[in-house]
Amino acid sequence: MNAPINNDWLQAEDSAHDKAMKIERETHKLEKRLCRQMGQAISDFKLIEAGDRIMVCMSGGKDSYGMLDILLKMQARAPVQFELIAVNLDQKQPGFPAEVLPAYLQSLGVKFHIETQDTYSIVKDKIPEGKTMCSLCSRLRRGILYKVARELGCNKLALGHHRDDMLQTFFLNMFFGGKLKGMPPKLVSDNGEFMVIRPLAFVAETDLIRWAEHRQFPIIPCTLCGSQENLQRKQIGNMLREWQKKFPGRIENMFTALQNIVPSHLMDHQQHDFKNLKTTGMPMPDGDTAFDEESFNEPSLPGIQVIQMPN
Repeated sequence: MNAPINNDWLQAEDSAHDKAMKIERETHKLEKRLCRQMGQAISDFKLIEAGDRIMVCMSGGKDSYGMLDILLKMQARAPVQFELIAVNLDQKQPGFPAEVLPAYLQSLGVKFHIETQDTYSIVKDKIPEGKTMCSLCSRLRRGILYKVARELGCNKLALGHHRDDMLQTFFLNMFFGGKLKGMPPKLVSDNGEFMVIRPLAFVAETDLIRWAEHRQFPIIPCTLCGSQENLQRKQIGNMLREWQKKFPGRIENMFTALQNIVPSHLMDHQQHDFKNLKTTGMPMPDGDTAFDEESFNEPSLPGIQVIQMPN
């Protein structure tokens, strides 16, 4: 006589299969979204053109790994031909695993160059103990990367900054620098020689975290130099995450605002000619409804309470 079938085992197997299928579907959707968002940035800002030779700056963090990964996918299906060369700057920080990136890039079959420059010793010599080394380090790194790009014949440098980096930079400039200034998806390098592009401009950091976990990138920690994290940037990042948690969609609205600038409704007289503004006697499509209260669908800002007073 056959033993009865244990339904618990069958149900557990079905549940595991359903879970695996759901993860696969979600991962496929994530990949499509990453490719679509990078494609949108490339198209909107003309980041990549036929014949470009692009130096992809690799730090060993999730963002640069994700950028290279999606760029390679875009290259395979792009309507134009362009070259990618992955470049890492080994700054000789103590404990830096110099073998990790070359091994990974070799496994991809991608062109790459490892530049070794002991900027760590220079920075340690110049910066007092306990002070952050990031500013001097970034200046040295920038000069070296320009030199490498020149030697490799690259006309563009791709950086792995994403949507959240751009929003954080905007608020950092506003709160601490007194400027309405962000991080553009495309700009000419400060020496005027190269075009710097940010193909991840529309990509959320949470998606890059998930993609890095899925692809199992060999992440290299960014704290090897012992320098303190930028505390102001950390504050802004925490603020944005808290807003998004309390009011989902707020980050998306703020990022959209960076693409909808109205200079005539700000206060920079160098960007808008307030002094020579004249009445026309005709309705203006972008004119101000000066006495109307603007209404917004978004919930009120945290910390602001509306109280109804009795009559």
